[in-house]
Amino acid sequence: MIHLSQAAASEIGRIKSKQQPNLLFRLAVKSGGCSGWFYEMSFAQAEEVSDRVFDLDGIQVVIDAQSLNYINGLTLDYSEDLMGGGFRFHNPQAIATCGCGNSFSISH
Repeated sequence: MIHLSQAAASEIGRIKSKQQPNLLFRLAVKSGGCSGWFYEMSFAQAEEVSDRVFDLDGIQVVIDAQSLNYINGLTLDYSEDLMGGGFRFHNPQAIATCGCGNSFSISH
């Protein structure tokens, strides 16, 4: 299970409102980045066979089964500061993160 802060849910809803109707918010983990893995966020028109769908604060969040292994327990937050706004990932499985905050490593 993952969690969205109220700020993250609001920002995803705001971005989604500018897209085509009925899109799903996809959260995935891909190999690469500074620390071995990175988060990828996008919108999808349909779910895939291996996807799990979560309804979090009215946002349909789609996560493929492989990515879920790396982000189970994740909290996605959104905050704004003098440099602008951005999503923040709080992953209890991460043993190290990159300075950018979007890349992480885990122990196997």
